[in-house]
Amino acid sequence: MRSTNLLENLEYHDGHPYAQPLYVSEDGRVIRFMLKPGQSIEEHNAPSSPFYVVVVKGRGVFSGADGDEREFGPNDVLIFDKGETHAVRARDEELVFVGFLHGVEGTRPGKIGGLLADE
Repeated sequence: MRSTNLLENLEYHDGHPYAQPLYVSEDGRVIRFMLKPGQSIEEHNAPSSPFYVVVVKGRGVFSGADGDEREFGPNDVLIFDKGETHAVRARDEELVFVGFLHGVEGTRPGKIGGLLADE
């Protein structure tokens, strides 16, 4: 079993949000996103996987394919369909959320990476 505390050792970057791979394998990815107040991740998509999000700290404005912006905070779960465009902007506080993808194309078979790879 591998584990980590999602609120320990947070790392924020001044110029851009930080996406920290926690676990990467051919079966999927777990990525911790850390945004300073006001930072944003522009509209993009995950073409080969749904994207599941759990907000763990702060509040952010998320939008999906319909372009509607909605605010979410700790313990909220968001589900973006495979290929659905999405974007996020941190409100006036630090925002931390975890994203889960599965079966991501381009991941090398048998290769495991990320913070939890060596546990």
